[in-house]
Parts: sequence; C-alpha cells; structure tokens
Amino acid sequence: MKNLQVLITRLDDSIPLPTYAKGGDAGADIVSRIDITLKPGERALVPTGISIALPDGYAAFVHPRSGLAIKHGVTMVNAPGTVDAGFRGELQCIMINHDAHESITFKKGDRIAQLVIQKVEQAEFVEVRDLPGSGRGTGGFGSTGRS
Repeated sequence: MKNLQVLITRLDDSIPLPTYAKGGDAGADIVSRIDITLKPGERALVPTGISIALPDGYAAFVHPRSGLAIKHGVTMVNAPGTVDAGFRGELQCIMINHDAHESITFKKGDRIAQLVIQKVEQAEFVEVRDLPGSGRGTGGFGSTGRS
C-alpha cells in the first residue's frame, strides 16, 4: 500500500515531524512547541510548531493521548480537533487539565496529541418532508439500555 503524502512545514526547526510510535498506528504523535503549565481546571491553546497541506478529500483529526488522560486527567476541549484540507496555519491543541489537585507541565517537544489523517466525503444535503424508517427510529441517549 502506498502512503499518502502530506506536505508539512516546521515553524520551529527543533520540533520533530509527526511520528507513528508503532507500525500500523492510526495516530502520529505531535508535540508542544512551547513550555506550558496547566493548573487544575485550566485550559490553553498549545501550538505544535507544524503546518500541513492535506490533499482535497482528506481531513486531519487531532485526538487526545490516552496516556495523558488516564495518568494526568489531561485531554482536549474539542476532541477531536478537525483540520480541513484548506487550512494552512499552525496546528494548535486546546488542552485542558481535568485533575482536581495537580498541575501538569509540558516542555517543548513533549508529545501532547495524535494526528489522524482520514479520507472524507462531502455530502449533498437533500431536504425531504419525512425520513425513511430505521430499526432505531428516534431513540436517543440511553435508548439502547445498559448491559
């Protein structure tokens, strides 16, 4: 299988390119461009030091790192963050520290998120008076019960 080529610019030469930790991983690790401390409950926009150019028909999704979530209560406010194909600015992560007591410090170069590249479709929205039926119907939150 041929890998998709994504053009990338480093806005800081000391920042590593995104890397996959293991073969077959969906997300490539991206890092902080700055040193920053998040106090309990605090959120901040953390720059990654990279900009990308995705081909049309693709989007990048910035996901939180599960290790930061379970060990430190740190995640992203808008997870996953969506990077459209036309965006050329610096990728930045809206990080939040959910820990009730401990601050967390990220140093420049620390892994803060994962970048997942996916093929996406654009929909043609067709208005109709009534939607066709389905097995689920209008059942919403909790409608399938608890097992």
